[in-house]
Amino acid sequence: MTDADVVIVGAGPCGSFSAFVAAKLGLAVVVCEKREEIGVPVHCPGHLSVSGLKRLGLPLPAGIVENEFRGAVFYSPSGREFMVRLDFPITCVVNRELFDKHLAELAIKAGAQYHLQSRVESLAFERGFVEGVVVNHEGSWETLTSRMVIDAEGMSSALLKKAGLQTLDRSMVVNAVQAKVEGPDDLDEDTVEVYLGQKYAPGLFAWIIPGRDGSAKIGLATKSGDPRDHLHRFMHNHPTASKKLARSKIINLSLHPMTLGGPIPKTYSNGLLIVGDAASQVKPTTGGGVIFGLLCSKIAGEVAYEAIMNNDFSESFLSRYQSRWKAEIGFDLTVMCQIRKLLNRLSDKQLDKIISLCSKLGVNRILEEVGDLDFQGKSLIRMVRRPGVLAVALYLLFSSLASGQVNI
Repeated sequence: MTDADVVIVGAGPCGSFSAFVAAKLGLAVVVCEKREEIGVPVHCPGHLSVSGLKRLGLPLPAGIVENEFRGAVFYSPSGREFMVRLDFPITCVVNRELFDKHLAELAIKAGAQYHLQSRVESLAFERGFVEGVVVNHEGSWETLTSRMVIDAEGMSSALLKKAGLQTLDRSMVVNAVQAKVEGPDDLDEDTVEVYLGQKYAPGLFAWIIPGRDGSAKIGLATKSGDPRDHLHRFMHNHPTASKKLARSKIINLSLHPMTLGGPIPKTYSNGLLIVGDAASQVKPTTGGGVIFGLLCSKIAGEVAYEAIMNNDFSESFLSRYQSRWKAEIGFDLTVMCQIRKLLNRLSDKQLDKIISLCSKLGVNRILEEVGDLDFQGKSLIRMVRRPGVLAVALYLLFSSLASGQVNI
């Protein structure tokens, strides 16, 4: 007898969505979460694409959605602007604590069991197969047996190492800080602001996400230094952002790492599947991991069901999980990895030039017509025949070549 068909490690969005899918299909699911409360502490601003939620078939209760956005404005390092605006909401920001709790409630209603304050310390192996986990529950150790395990532990990668799998690329990890502020000035309620430049956010960018209540979520990610120092500099010294945030008061702040290096090479083993941040199924261009992570988590729940129905938990059978998620998002992740590497090589002067080119060549109109926030690789293929986008792409490539930073 086993304690469950599937044990899932981690009650973040990916763990809970895998639990929901598997339990809804009739499997006995146990979710182990090391913290005492789901969704706490909050580790990301919760900025999600509307189309991504629709693709997942995941409508959200009104109280979870804090705001919706029709556009975004991008600021170059010198303050030049590039605006993209649509006639309908393209993204939303959610209360991440409530969002995580909502997904867990869906899983529980479908029949999943949650064990809080239960830290998974290691995997339980039998004849080379993962057949459960070793759990530390408030100092008491026990082994939960299962027919297979889904690892949604996040970026710690502790279980991946125990399974002998390659972990995420640590050279492509950035450190992020996010804060909620009261009293920002001069924000368009339905427009997200993105700030580029090495001076304030080396390695990614900074952001301001307005709320409907007059507050905003702000943050940035950086490859070097303390992100809190970068945030202070951004709020007080940036020529544009400082005017909007001069009178703002931080009411909470959190730190978290983000992986921008693309997915790990292998996301399955005998009796084991890996999803979400643990698998680095994160957009390298933006650091957004919720939508792609949930898409992969859905596939993991379905493949777990198929494995149990076929009583086959071998690598060869479970490899269908990786084949399916790669068919869904693999191309886009590959393209985004290359874009991220190019962006990391650009100087602030080159970023200024790109923003100017985008504005002059009307790239915003092209993005409004064919752009997709989630599937950026496929969108780029649709856009690249347009002269404006092609000119920007060529400038980006040749700027990197001219500085000797790209080899072909």
